Amino acid sequence: MPAPLTSLAALVSYDDASRRFVGALKYRNDRSSLSWFVDGLVLSYPLSTGPFAGTLTWAPTTEVRRRQRGFDQARLIATRVGRRLGIRPRRLLRRLPGPQQTGRTLSERLVGPSFEVLSRGSGSVVVVDDVSTTGATLIAAARVLQNAGFSEVHGLVIARTPENRRLGPADRRSERA
Repeated sequence: MPAPLTSLAALVSYDDASRRFVGALKYRNDRSSLSWFVDGLVLSYPLSTGPFAGTLTWAPTTEVRRRQRGFDQARLIATRVGRRLGIRPRRLLRRLPGPQQTGRTLSERLVGPSFEVLSRGSGSVVVVDDVSTTGATLIAAARVLQNAGFSEVHGLVIARTPENRRLGPADRRSERA
């Protein structure tokens, strides 16, 4: 588990098949698989361990990316997950300007993005994102959320790169598609 995350749950492994579906959502606003993703995420830990008593939020994309795409894929996923759980996600983070993660080298990706906390809190929080490859985005989010008072930060993603596999050049090229 990448510290300081308490847990990280993923619906599927990030491979050629899942990359195609996640990429269609993220880059082409193709929501045909979104209901399936959300159904699976709702059944994923920590959401399936009983009534959800924590806070639900998302790891936002940059304002530039949101404007280009017309939506924030992580917010879209978190909103749909929240609807299924009967809770409203809270916007707790703002992503500060900086280079995008997609297309960067592994060492550059490990630095991760920077976030600003918009609201303090306590207890547990689940941070939703689309993909975790290095974990850097969720780690950066977890650090600032813990500094803002949250005691546990759980990551919840559609797809995750297996821990024993590092991204290679082919992976970085296909993510840009």
